[in-house]
Amino acid sequence: MIEPDTIKLLRECDTGIKMGVASIDEVLEAVHDQEFREALRECRTGHEKLGEEIQSLLEQAHDDGKEPNPMAKGMSWMKTNVKLAMDASDETAADLITDGCNMGVKSLSRYLNQYKAASETAKSFTKRLIQMEENLVVAIRRFL
Repeated sequence: MIEPDTIKLLRECDTGIKMGVASIDEVLEAVHDQEFREALRECRTGHEKLGEEIQSLLEQAHDDGKEPNPMAKGMSWMKTNVKLAMDASDETAADLITDGCNMGVKSLSRYLNQYKAASETAKSFTKRLIQMEENLVVAIRRFL
């Protein structure tokens, strides 16, 4: 039997991945610099691959995962589209993505500490996701 903490941690990763991919998709069209676009695409691909691995584990546990909170998703969408409508620059896109990554790292770190009984595999997935978010922030910092 899989520990409840393992499933909870995997669900939070699943949610974070879905939010991350949606956020990248929202800003991608507004990004002008080719290297910036490529960094976003690479990160999205990494998120999608990790998401598939997490989904596989959740399916083994007979769990459907977790969708992002509709209110949080709606607020993120609104913030992104309003800011980009006012200033569709790479600087604005980098600012939005950086904020999202920082929120993701903060949330995932909190869940990592909260679900101490989670499996090492679930913790490893969480740490990989945190690392992806941190790497993206570093990669796009020059566009801020």
